[in-house]
Amino acid sequence: MDRTSARPAPPPVPAYARAAQQFGKPLSGWRLTLYTIIFEADTRAGRAFDLAVIGAILASVLVAILDSTHAISDRWGGWLYGAEWFFTLLFTAEYVARLLCVRRPGRYALSFFGVIDLLSILPTYIAVLVPGAHVLIDVRVLRLLRVFRILRLTAYVAEFSALGAALRASYRKIAVFLSFVLMLILVFGSVMYVIEGPDNGFTSIPVAMYWAVTTVTTVGFGDITPKTELGRLISSVMMLLGWGVLAVPTGIVTAEMTAQRRGWPGAVTTRTCQFCLTEGHSPEANFCRHCGAKLPDWHHDTVAGGEG
Repeated sequence: MDRTSARPAPPPVPAYARAAQQFGKPLSGWRLTLYTIIFEADTRAGRAFDLAVIGAILASVLVAILDSTHAISDRWGGWLYGAEWFFTLLFTAEYVARLLCVRRPGRYALSFFGVIDLLSILPTYIAVLVPGAHVLIDVRVLRLLRVFRILRLTAYVAEFSALGAALRASYRKIAVFLSFVLMLILVFGSVMYVIEGPDNGFTSIPVAMYWAVTTVTTVGFGDITPKTELGRLISSVMMLLGWGVLAVPTGIVTAEMTAQRRGWPGAVTTRTCQFCLTEGHSPEANFCRHCGAKLPDWHHDTVAGGEG
């Protein structure tokens, strides 16, 4: 007797389980095509999609700016309201498409751009559902942050990656320097509180520290000024120190960028990992440099100079 024929049939897989398995499998078919267009900009379609989205973002922000001008809003309010709903529905469809074509929708939804995408469309719906919440409609200006997606275009990927690497490499040095500046502000603020006192506007150490911040950053609002000769001398010293406060972080980041540029691996692309959504992998990479997942095959369409 064949034992294999006596095995019971496996139980049917529920619909929700099939959906979960689908989102966990490697992308293929229409999902892979949609993923390539939306998340990668090295193809002709991907570049056109990114530029179209950026154009829509700029247009929607222009609508928000015009709507905030009462003279224009009173005359063209109906048109602006219709344009706002058009862009909201457009960005809603784009947001849903992004969730459908990634392997882990929850990870994208909780990412920086995922949160920005959601916040850029929610205010319009909330203003309709919740009376009095129309004041939240101005949050739609957050759509302007999505313009940073242009950094995914091939011409900017290398520079953006180099700047990010330099900032990550120099954050400890900058943190130490800022700690020194904070201690300097605390010391000078305390000294000015003792020297000037409440009679000259330095009513507390926090107020004196506020004065020290505006002085050392060379902003100088002028709402609090020293009246004594010693206080003015300390102010002059802090103004001179302010030049160094502005220059040192710039020098630290510049030095790190120079070091990063010397060891830069070469050309990078907008290839995006389907698991962790990390971008900027090299054309020869087979696995994600962040999570180690297998990268899909990369295809590049050259559009410059009329090449196909």
